[in-house]
Order: sequence, then structure tokens, then C-alpha cells
Amino acid sequence: MNTILVIGGSRYFGKSLVTKARDAGHEVTLLNRGSSAPPSGVDRLVADRDDEEALRAALGGRTFDTVVDQVCYTPRQAAVARRVFAGRTGRYVMTSTMEVYDPATLPAPTAGGDPAPVTEDSLDPLRAEALQGSGPAFEYADGKRRAEAVFLRDPVFPYVSVRTAHVLGGGAADFTGRLAHYTERIAAGTPVDIHQAPYATSFIHHTEIADLLYWAAGQSFTGPVNAASHGALDARELSELVAERVGRRPRYRVVGEGVEASPFSFDRAYAMDNTRAASLGFDFGRVSDWLPAAIAEAASVYAVPEAASVQPSPARRSSGVATDELLTLKTTLPAR
Repeated sequence: MNTILVIGGSRYFGKSLVTKARDAGHEVTLLNRGSSAPPSGVDRLVADRDDEEALRAALGGRTFDTVVDQVCYTPRQAAVARRVFAGRTGRYVMTSTMEVYDPATLPAPTAGGDPAPVTEDSLDPLRAEALQGSGPAFEYADGKRRAEAVFLRDPVFPYVSVRTAHVLGGGAADFTGRLAHYTERIAAGTPVDIHQAPYATSFIHHTEIADLLYWAAGQSFTGPVNAASHGALDARELSELVAERVGRRPRYRVVGEGVEASPFSFDRAYAMDNTRAASLGFDFGRVSDWLPAAIAEAASVYAVPEAASVQPSPARRSSGVATDELLTLKTTLPAR
């Protein structure tokens, strides 16, 4: 692997992927709409990926050993990429999401009552078009499922989809505000909205998913891989860990059926099995090892420990993002 094109990759773990590949000595090119400059030593192409002719023009005669697609959200975007990069790359890695696993398709709970972590073969993207739903969360997941299907149907290059768990860590770099939701609410004594019996879900550190994408770019396997650190947590367990850091006991408010809860609180099976990637050679970390530091990062940037109310910190004010806006961000936001 010598030449790598990263589509997107201008923030959070996508940016870490770009710098990691550059520092390893690869020739890295970043393709985006020109909203941000690439790191030093990284080439850039400017184009709107939705505009097929503009994309072709920006690429010119370039070819790449690997393309890592950080921002493919729809089947149309996948179809454009499939046409444009056919014959231009020897490998295509799409950053997908655990959201593609619709609960209606998941295995039944085990005898002990806990659902088994979902494996890659629990979803066939080529048959997922029959799934029905509405709302932003469904539309995001359905777009990813259908995008995967475009690449899998009559493949024109070796293709991998990395179905990433919820990405945490990085403090202010984590623009989704999902962990900040917990640190702020618990520090302020504001209730955390959860389901009556929330199911555990999967997480991965922002540097770990960058490592996995870089690793996947240089391998020879194809098909989907789940990307999740070892160890799943439910919303109560996460809240208890946050409480240890901010020094205040969490308060909970149970939501009814169909009512939105805090990020990472789920009323359905929502943990992934990472056996395939591990068996292929990727060494996952454990959530219990990195989450305390990630919580500390979020608390130091956003939270006011043991306060009766939370006011925007200097870091928050300078970011131009209001506290209320971050508190309402949900798991449907892509963390790229």
C-alpha cells in the first residue's frame, strides 16, 4: 500500500487516519469540498463527491492503491463512487456504522435473556431494502445499508465495509457531544433519560477506529467487519462511570415506549461481535481501559463539576456551539 485516497477525513478520527497514513510513509491524498486544508505533507483534491463529472475532473488520471471513503451516506453516492473509481483503485474501504443492524433482523435472546452480540452475517445488505421505517435515525441507517449494497452488487473492486461502533474520546474533537451529554447532565444534577431496562451497546475509541481503518486499508480480506472494543456497556453503567469522575451521583428519568432517551440508551439489542476483525489480526482494546480517560477529557472541556447548573465553558463558547444544541445531539450523527 503506497497511495491512499481518503474521501472526507477532515475531522475527528478521519483526520487521525490521514495523519497516521502520512506518518507511516504513504502518499496520502485527501478529497473534500475545500472546507478545510489538509495536514502538511498531504495532497488535496477539491470536488463535490455528488457531482460525478466534477469528481472525474478533479481526479484526472490518478489511480490509488486504496480508497478509504469516510463520508458515503447514500446509495447515490456509492453508485457515483463505484463508477468513478472502477479501474482507479485496487481496494475500497467504506466507513459504515453499527446502525445498519435493524433490530428486526437480529438474533433472538439467549437462554439467559441477554441478546447475543450481532455478527456481520446478521445483515445481508442486498436484501435490506425490504426494511421499513421513518425518521432521521432510520434514514441514516438505511442510507448506509443501501450504500453497502451498491458496492456489493456486481463488485468492480475489492470492497470492505467497516461497521463502526459508537466512537468516543478526544474531548472537544468529539463534535457529536454525546459523551458531553452525560458529563454535563450528571455534573449539573439534571436527569439522564433512559429506558426502563436499557440494553448494552458497543463503543470504540477514536484512535482505535483510525487504527482499524488504516489496518483494513492494507489487508486483503473483503466484506463487512464489525469495529468495536471489547466490552459493552448500557446507559446506566456509562452514567455510573461518569459519576465517578464528576463526583456526583447520577439521576435517572425513565422514558416511555417510543420516547427519545439519552444517547446510548436502547430498548433493543445493540451490541456487536468483533470476532471477525480480531480473527483477521486486529488487536482490539477494552472499553474499560480507555473510557475513564475519555470521560475525563469530556468533563475537562465541557462539564462544571459538582455544579447546580451548567454554563457554557470558555471552550464551549469559543466553539460557537450552544450547550442546548450539544445536549440534543443523538446517536444518528455520523462521527467522521
